[in-house]
Amino acid sequence: MSTIIYPSPIFGPVHSRRLGLSLGINLMPADGKVCTFDCIYCECGFNKDHRPALPLPTRKEVADKLEERLRQMTDEGRLPDVLTFAGNGEPTSHPYFAEIMDDTLKLRNKYCAEAKVSVLSNATFIHRPQVKEALMRVDNNILKLDTVNPTYINNVDRPSCHYNVRDIIEGMKDFHGHVIIQTMFMRGECNGESVDNTGDEYVLPWLDAVREISPSQVMVYTIDRETPTKGLLKATHEQLDGICARVEAMGIRCQASY
Repeated sequence: MSTIIYPSPIFGPVHSRRLGLSLGINLMPADGKVCTFDCIYCECGFNKDHRPALPLPTRKEVADKLEERLRQMTDEGRLPDVLTFAGNGEPTSHPYFAEIMDDTLKLRNKYCAEAKVSVLSNATFIHRPQVKEALMRVDNNILKLDTVNPTYINNVDRPSCHYNVRDIIEGMKDFHGHVIIQTMFMRGECNGESVDNTGDEYVLPWLDAVREISPSQVMVYTIDRETPTKGLLKATHEQLDGICARVEAMGIRCQASY
């Protein structure tokens, strides 16, 4: 099984299907995974298989390494389209996430003012005032909502913390549109049970939640790399396009990544 453990605190740039030339900011240790979810489709593998021995990067380490890389990219004449908080786990769980965001925005403005700042988050810490305030200042506040079905969430996203999807939806509503919903659609089986969330049983309640949240955009995507669970299948182009069309019929922009 192939898994990806990203360098820390800076990696890339990489070409993102959704965001363009992305310079990654990984607030997790470089030798393992720390996440409040343990998704069966995660390219970084399962939490239990990648327990880190190294500490979290410090605020100073993140700022110093980010500035070093941005200087190098400036010298090369190749600036990033986006600075993306992602990597080996949930970025907003870092105790100094808000302060690191302060540093990142200053460095973005200094070296690559046209670049966007994005955060890929599973939304488990949006109830924290400092996290919410920091996310309000980024260009792309991308929050995961794979479904509104609690059983599916427990079987597929597998939260390792308290997770109430109704509370998550309410928290997303509190961004008043400054949020992009990101949803993984897939097919296949896990432990002999279907994990297909492309049918109306899952899509219709999810659409109701999307309407309620009223995000600026929705990003739907499917499996792109090897997964730690065997038996998972990509959603088809037709399925993703059909879901996109239903989102756009509500007047909300939708982007599909195949």
